[in-house]
Amino acid sequence: MTAIMEWTEQQVRTRISLSADRQFVYLYTPLCGTCKMTDRMLSVVLAIMPNLPIVKSNVNFCPQLVQSWQIESVPCIVSLHQHRITDKRYRMQGVDDLLRWFQDTIK
Repeated sequence: MTAIMEWTEQQVRTRISLSADRQFVYLYTPLCGTCKMTDRMLSVVLAIMPNLPIVKSNVNFCPQLVQSWQIESVPCIVSLHQHRITDKRYRMQGVDDLLRWFQDTIK
């Protein structure tokens, strides 16, 4: 299974400021059971889409992002394009659903 690279709040902010390309940030907490399931689903998605531009960040260590992006709960996958949030996904219904969402979002 492919692991998602973990980034700090500063690394995420820098990445977003430097690239206008489509990007995804997966926000989670380590003690969240649903986040652990989402992690496993994302590993499968990455096996199918190895070039998916996604990183993850622990919300406990990125309070400014959580506040400025108005994150309501975790897990959350934030879709960014042109330095702006284009979508936030909170419900992870399954690998096929997530895969379809990523494919539709990247188009």
